[in-house]
Amino acid sequence: MAARKAFALRIDEKTLSAMQRWANDDLRSLNAQIEFVLREALRKSGRLPKKTPEKSE
Repeated sequence: MAARKAFALRIDEKTLSAMQRWANDDLRSLNAQIEFVLREALRKSGRLPKKTPEKSE
């Protein structure tokens, strides 16, 4: 599993509230929802490295 790093995020109250509602709708924590949204945006923009195929044994 990839190492995780803590990161302080400054965000306006309306955006935070909207993200919390979205997280609740998707049964995720707020942190997991923010990570999900960021990963999806990075994937769609082609900025995430391509996954390497796992080796079969």
